[in-house]
Amino acid sequence: MSHFLAPLFAPGFFTSEAVHIALGVGALVAVVTGAVGVFTVMRGQSFAGEAFGDIGTTGGSGAFLVGVGPLWGFVVGNLLAAAAMETIGIQRTRGRDLATGIVLGASIGLAALFLYLTTTEQSTTGATVTILFGSAFAIASSTVPLVLLLSLLVLGLILTLYRPLLLATVSPEMAAARGIPVRTIGILYLLALALAAALAAITIGSILGTALLVGPAASALRLTKRPLMAMLTAAGIGIAAMWLGIVLAYDSYEWPPTGHGWPISFFVVTIVFVLYLLSGLPERRHRRRLDDPRCALPPLQALPESR
Repeated sequence: MSHFLAPLFAPGFFTSEAVHIALGVGALVAVVTGAVGVFTVMRGQSFAGEAFGDIGTTGGSGAFLVGVGPLWGFVVGNLLAAAAMETIGIQRTRGRDLATGIVLGASIGLAALFLYLTTTEQSTTGATVTILFGSAFAIASSTVPLVLLLSLLVLGLILTLYRPLLLATVSPEMAAARGIPVRTIGILYLLALALAAALAAITIGSILGTALLVGPAASALRLTKRPLMAMLTAAGIGIAAMWLGIVLAYDSYEWPPTGHGWPISFFVVTIVFVLYLLSGLPERRHRRRLDDPRCALPPLQALPESR
């Protein structure tokens, strides 16, 4: 078996603790982002997901500045941003976009300050790259329990809110007419989105985490219109992208220039993009079949006159 796997996996892949952690955390994060991402795409809040990824830069850089793990910074930063968005106003679509833009601008300004202070006042090396582009191989084993806890929290929240959240997503007016607290549901969903974006940032970076949050979900919704099946499909796509990206990133240490390696985030984002393009092929094939004049229905024959 090792003879056949040698061309695919570089030596030491299956015995490396860093690889084991990356595979486990990557799969867990892919499941969480797949579940949350489906609602993100359906609700048209991809911009909010992108904003949380960028806002995570502020939390991650602040965490490096005070000497704590970046995941804590991503989580705290995104939760504070979610609270700020809710305070400014998320009850309407225009209000959500306005609040997201205001909080995003302020957060990026703080991120620039924190990164500047980190690089000038401390001897920390690689902090900027780790925050912006992530490093699943650098996740400490002590961080895994926190990742597991946050993942279970987000999944539990989404599953608990599934039916009212789905109705509020499809038809907020009908949900309100049935007595569903649409605003409360929206706030809880925003909380889940903030935590999911923080988990994505710990694996492929703050500015690229949106690819894992939105890409697999968008591909899944192209393949199926059933939300629950789309969540499972998005999780499968995310896991495949993460695991294949980890394998390629590990193997890239033997590519030129030898000993440097390519970032996992590059491979994951590229794979997600390619899978999104491939997911549109069945729909295009169906459209071509409908546009084919040979598939057109024959004209209706005139009915004989009744006597």
